[in-house]
Amino acid sequence: MRILILTHGTRGDVQPYAGLAWALRAAGHDALLAGPAGLASVAEPYGIPYAPLDDGPNTLMDAPEIRAAVETNYRGLRGKAIAMTVVRRTRPLLARVLEDMAAAADGGFGGSGPDLVVHHAGMPGQHIAEKFGVPAVPACLQPVWVPTGSFPNPMLPVRLPRALNRASYLSIRLTVRTMAGVTDRWRTGTLGLPRRRGRHDILHAPDGAATTVLQAFSRHVLPAPLDYPPTVHTTGFWHLPAPPGWTPPPDLAAFLAAGPPPIYLGFGSMAGTDPGRIGRIAAEAVRRAGVRAVVATGWGGIDAAAFPDGVHVLDQAPHAWLFPRMAAIVHHGGSGTTAAALASGRPQVVCPFVADQPFWARRTHAAGVAPEPRPQCHLTPDGLAGAIRQVRTDDVMRRRATELGERIRAEDGAATAVRVLEQILDGAGRTPSR
Repeated sequence: MRILILTHGTRGDVQPYAGLAWALRAAGHDALLAGPAGLASVAEPYGIPYAPLDDGPNTLMDAPEIRAAVETNYRGLRGKAIAMTVVRRTRPLLARVLEDMAAAADGGFGGSGPDLVVHHAGMPGQHIAEKFGVPAVPACLQPVWVPTGSFPNPMLPVRLPRALNRASYLSIRLTVRTMAGVTDRWRTGTLGLPRRRGRHDILHAPDGAATTVLQAFSRHVLPAPLDYPPTVHTTGFWHLPAPPGWTPPPDLAAFLAAGPPPIYLGFGSMAGTDPGRIGRIAAEAVRRAGVRAVVATGWGGIDAAAFPDGVHVLDQAPHAWLFPRMAAIVHHGGSGTTAAALASGRPQVVCPFVADQPFWARRTHAAGVAPEPRPQCHLTPDGLAGAIRQVRTDDVMRRRATELGERIRAEDGAATAVRVLEQILDGAGRTPSR
């Protein structure tokens, strides 16, 4: 089976799809991952074929309006103005990404084309699948794409009455519509496809049938009861193991061996307008909590200059290897980091910035594996130090984290997704190539 996997965004938007590609290749299938050129290193250690796409909107990560968006979560009049600026600057950059997606599809698999297209739900991969006459499977890293009455759209920064839960997901369609002009020009000009009704609807195929949807997160951390249709498969998180043969740098190994398990502190690609402020707060919190710590600077979200002795600073390390060796995980609540923290069986402190992060922060707290969320906009040394002390000493929370970690690991979400994809091609009358 030849599967083209399309994604874009930060590392957290690429790594889960690399986990799916890894599982597909382990099952004997031919998987090609297409993602931002700047993140090819995610796939390289695993030997996963990677088609580099223009970095596109990723080049804006250090732009002042993006850093401001991270801090405001698009709230208020300032947030709305920032959102419009981000959309305006993103459109021409997205056009380059789409052209590279088409080239990856045409040139992949020796020019034979894919049997199936799996695409990040925010990327219009369904148009490429339509061109090749093959199924498209949107893959969701957050529960924001398929409407449910169980809870409101997690991306909305406001509370809604329960009766409006399902209607709140219309906002996602409106978000997609902001890029519809760019997508339509690419669809007709590059792909040679005619306009048709429903062409931007990822939940329905060209013939109107419901699309099979993969949700790469765990039902164990969602509010119950869930009312997703049978075409939606909530598989569990798609974990990517540490690279084959990976060993820690000597200084990291020595630090871990020199004392009790430290806490991990890192905010991934999240960087507000003042990384120095976050660094100073985190450093003082570590000092007041009296703990050893491993601090990951990521994409510059934390200025590590102020950290005291007893702290090991690194750029990054495989979460699958590092997190089980920690006493607790302090992070921003991105879906990928949350998945790795849950799988590690360690308690967490979640300091959300933007988008879906507040949702995952609330859900880890509701699951009993984290204290109340500590939003970065309200973060203080005392508050963060108190949360760190709590996760270090709360036996009930640690036990719940251990138990939930066992359930998360048992799901094996990527392997479940592989079985669903095989069933799709079996049902379409194709013989999966192995």
